[in-house]
Order: sequence, then structure tokens, then C-alpha cells
Amino acid sequence: MKVGILGATGAVGQKFIRLLQGHPWFEIEALGASERSAGKKYKQAANWIEDVVLPDYIKEKTVKNCDPAEFEGVDFVFSGLDSSVAGEIEKAFAEAGFPVISNAKNYRQDPTVPLLVPEINPDHIELIKTQSFSKDGSGWIVTNPNCVAVPLSLSLKPLYDAFGIEALILTTMQAVSGAGYPGVASLDILGNVVPYISGEEPKVGPETRKLLSALNGTDLELPEFPVQATATRVPSINGHMISVTAKLENPPADVEELKAAYQNWKNPIADLELPFAPKSLYKLHEEEKYPQPRLHADWENGMQLHLGRMRKAEVFDVSFIAMAHNTIRGAAGGAILNAELLVKKGFLG
Repeated sequence: MKVGILGATGAVGQKFIRLLQGHPWFEIEALGASERSAGKKYKQAANWIEDVVLPDYIKEKTVKNCDPAEFEGVDFVFSGLDSSVAGEIEKAFAEAGFPVISNAKNYRQDPTVPLLVPEINPDHIELIKTQSFSKDGSGWIVTNPNCVAVPLSLSLKPLYDAFGIEALILTTMQAVSGAGYPGVASLDILGNVVPYISGEEPKVGPETRKLLSALNGTDLELPEFPVQATATRVPSINGHMISVTAKLENPPADVEELKAAYQNWKNPIADLELPFAPKSLYKLHEEEKYPQPRLHADWENGMQLHLGRMRKAEVFDVSFIAMAHNTIRGAAGGAILNAELLVKKGFLG
């Protein structure tokens, strides 16, 4: 299938380009960016920050405006646009009949737009049928969650199914790549921790609850558990880590029962053979010093969820550490997996 990338010169757009090289189903046809970049060769428009060589055929592609009229021949688009411009541009593409797989926050809380992590809520793609962007239904939007809500919701799903959740307290340790490029000023982050990330904490609770909600017809039945989140920036490059403490409705008797919830959980997409799906979704680390972003974020092509420090809690019921690659599992890689699921389920192709 021929795909376009919106926001192709930015950090997320570049990650899409890198990850789509050699993909068995998707081929990059068009690259879109701002008016400043449009009309230039990609090698002139982009400051390539990925640690692989920019492919020759991408170098020579002419960057287009993010205008549906310039994306003829494209089957669907990935959006790595900044939220300041994503809303109107993504809407324009959907209205023009393009499916949009978005990494931006603008439509995440729209009740008709799936906020999708395929292993958690694959049935939510049915919400696409309720959208009215285009008269014939050919244009629609699907979003992937915030880069914290992805590993958090993945870590919670087996617990939610097995024990129920009453409340959460969590602190994130977020890598600098999550701030994009040029990112956090060096004097702010080198040898330091910044205890606040603007706009981050308010996303975590609503997105996690939407991901764990039950689809009833065309409506989502959202759980009501409160989430107290603290978001911090730390001087690691890739891999967001979360310290989670959870109050459960029916707590496990011991840590072994807690671990068994993950070991016995059934992955709903395990048999679909999606190219970007990890062979093993969960890695439970037994050594107390693991997981670590530098050592583990790239495992399973950056798509695995790492868990460690599982223990009974003095406050609430259980505590653990969760970690995943923020720009792959939590951004571009997650969006590609979403597109693969949509192909398998007949919404694309």
C-alpha cells in the first residue's frame, strides 16, 4: 500500500521513515511538511537525526505541502504533525477521503475516534464506522495514545482484567527524545532531573481510562478510577520509565499471583501475524535492577513492554516499574502497528 507521511521532516516523521524501510505491506509514496519545506528535496528540508543513513530514494523526494490535493495515489497517511497544526490538517485529509493514522493529541478524546493500542482494545476500531468526516466513509481518523499512556495502559491491562483497578499513583521518568528536536536545553537536563513536563500529566488519566474502556455498541463505558500522575524529564535518550502503585478491587494474594496475571493473559492479536507486533509483548524482569532504558528499550525492535520491581505495596496494593521505547512503541511504531491491525480487519486495503 502507498502511504504518505505528514510532518515528515520532524522527529516523529523521521522515525516513521526509518521504521517503514523494508516494511512488507507499506511503501512511502509522499512526504508532507510545512510551507517552509515544501518544494525542496527531502535532504535539503530535513535535519536528519536518526542514527541510520537516510535512504537515497527518500533524499531525492520532493516534500509536498500537507494538502490532500498533493497526495494523489496515496492509500492512507501517517501523521507526525505537531498538535498546533494537526487538528485542521488531519480533518482536511479525512474529509478528502484519506484514512489518517495519527500520533497527535488533537482527536484522542473524540468519542468517535479510536484511541488505539492493538493488544489492549482492538475492538475499538469499530468506532470508525460512526465517523462522519467524509460522506462515503472513506476518510477517517485513528490515533495512538501519548507516549506515557501506551506503556502505562499495557502494564495495567492484565491487572485490570484480573483484579480491577480502584486508583493509581505514578511517577514517570521520561527520556529527552520525547521532547522532540532540538528538545530540552542542555543546561536544564545534563546531570539533572526536571520535575515537570508541561501538558503531560493531564493526558495520562483520560487516555488510560479510554484505552481500558469497554465498547458497548457505539459507546465507550469508561472506568472511573482516579490517576495521580507526576511527569519528570530525565537525562536518558530513549525509553520512558514509570513507577506505578495501584489500588486494586480484588488484590492478589502474593507477588506470584500478580506475575501470573501477565503470564496467563491472552493477547487478542497474537494470531494475526502483524509485522510490527513483538513476539513476546511482556518481559518480566526478575533482577531488581531491571528494566533499564539503555539496556532494554530496543528489545523486540522497540515494541516490547518491560516490567520489573513487582512487589506488594505498603500504600495501596501493588507496585511495579514499567518501561517502553517512547518514540517507537509510544509513537511511530505504535502507529504502524495500528495500521497493520486496520489492514487485517479490512479497514485499509
